[in-house]
Amino acid sequence: MAKKVAVIGAGVSGLVSLKCCVDEGLEPTCFEQTEDIGGLWRFKENVEDGQASIYQSVITNTSKEMSCFSDFPMPEDFPNFLHNSKLLEYFRIFARKFDLLKYIQFQTTVLSVKKHTDFSSSGQWEVVTESNSKKQSAVFDAVMVCSGHHILPHIPLESFPGIERFKGQYFHSRQYKHPEGLEGKHILVIGLGNSASDIAVELSKKAAQVFISTRHGSWVMGRISEDGYPWDIVFQTRFRSMLQNVLPQTIQKWMIERQMNQRFNHENYGLEPQNKYLMKEPVVNDDLPSCILYGAIKVKPRVEKLIETSAIFEDGTVEENIDVIIFATGYTFSFPFLEDPLVKVEDKMVSLYKYIFPPHLEKSTLACIGLIQPLGSIFPTAELQASPWATRVFKGLCTLPSERTMMADIIKRNEERIDLFGKSQSQTLQTNYIDYLDELALEIGAKPDILSLLLKDPKLAVKLYFGPCNPFQYRLTGPRQWKGAKRAILTQKQWILKPLKTRALKASSDFPVSFLLKIVGLLAIVVVLFFQLQWF
Repeated sequence: MAKKVAVIGAGVSGLVSLKCCVDEGLEPTCFEQTEDIGGLWRFKENVEDGQASIYQSVITNTSKEMSCFSDFPMPEDFPNFLHNSKLLEYFRIFARKFDLLKYIQFQTTVLSVKKHTDFSSSGQWEVVTESNSKKQSAVFDAVMVCSGHHILPHIPLESFPGIERFKGQYFHSRQYKHPEGLEGKHILVIGLGNSASDIAVELSKKAAQVFISTRHGSWVMGRISEDGYPWDIVFQTRFRSMLQNVLPQTIQKWMIERQMNQRFNHENYGLEPQNKYLMKEPVVNDDLPSCILYGAIKVKPRVEKLIETSAIFEDGTVEENIDVIIFATGYTFSFPFLEDPLVKVEDKMVSLYKYIFPPHLEKSTLACIGLIQPLGSIFPTAELQASPWATRVFKGLCTLPSERTMMADIIKRNEERIDLFGKSQSQTLQTNYIDYLDELALEIGAKPDILSLLLKDPKLAVKLYFGPCNPFQYRLTGPRQWKGAKRAILTQKQWILKPLKTRALKASSDFPVSFLLKIVGLLAIVVVLFFQLQWF
């Protein structure tokens, strides 16, 4: 008899968990609080309690080829970076393709998840839900928590003396939807993450003036990288990941600083990170530097105090006539339906083994999927968490180590995270991208063996190592093999360029100048070496 699995939430993590359960022969039931799929990525005009919320203009920061599900590429005509409505369209196509909607109970709220009376032997859970004012209780063999971590806003008002006397309007960024109603105002945005930057840039087109206040600064990069390719296609490679792991931190951090300052000098724009040697997630924004350059946005340091209509900053400067303050200060972690000790987030540390399993359970039948912030796309990350490692643990095909071993791993991982990314609240879930994916893939035998492939298929091996580390790489081998994986890897460049080719151009017959310069350079080096040898 198939094991019954409760999946909480029908966002990206919930959808991919559903598919993983079906693929593994489990019997899933998904409980979704709203009337539709999509989670965070489904825009709604009104903010609703207990639900994720985005602004209307949100565009993905990771490209489609790096963000698709590993056996389901996005349509070739989709742009490389997607508006939230386009991404939601992809989720709908995915759900229809694999017939996932039949497993989802919409407008159903999970009230509680508690251990069954015989949990120590069965590992079962009692899940209480409510729909149309009716409560129901059901027993499940396992639970996958896929409710996300962008629900409960973090507004540190205690850090802003005088806020109680401020006469203007203030609210958290989750309440922001579009610029309407904020035209002609002086607006102060607190924070310098992706949401803060997006909102500041959008408002700068209609506001009288926008200020953005940052405690620590941040590196800012655009979506477009070398030769016009998406940034993650260029940066998320195994070769670069190897360099990051073998080079001394001082060298790799110098390299990062040099790369980040190629587009513009962060110090000149007031954006340079206070601790520029931390490997914190950079802000991805194409327009922020331009808005600063022409004065629509002014970068300010930490707010020291607020008075009735003004903000006083730690450098002593004052900005008057502030009408609106938007707190883009992130979120706190909340799972109100879980028993208190199940998922612990204390001292900015998440007590989950490999960001998935609570270590103290007698039976490993509860998994958190998507409770992580990788330096890359969350979609393939959540997919590897769920498929098939978590589901195979549920089935008893994979075994977790002892509680002591798992706790040691959690503590060690947290120490490494602090060393790399720092102690701020926003970095609690941060992790390296490729290293983490490889770690999960290794558990199920899905990590590609580059050395072996170098002998069997050198072309593919080179693509895997020096090319972008896309989700298809984890479908070449192991229990989730997909026959289209190799072709998807080798033809990725075509899929990237396809949506850009909307104007037919004649093929250039000119010999590439850059290639010619490389040949000349190589010849020059050969000549120099030849004469040096002759001299000796």
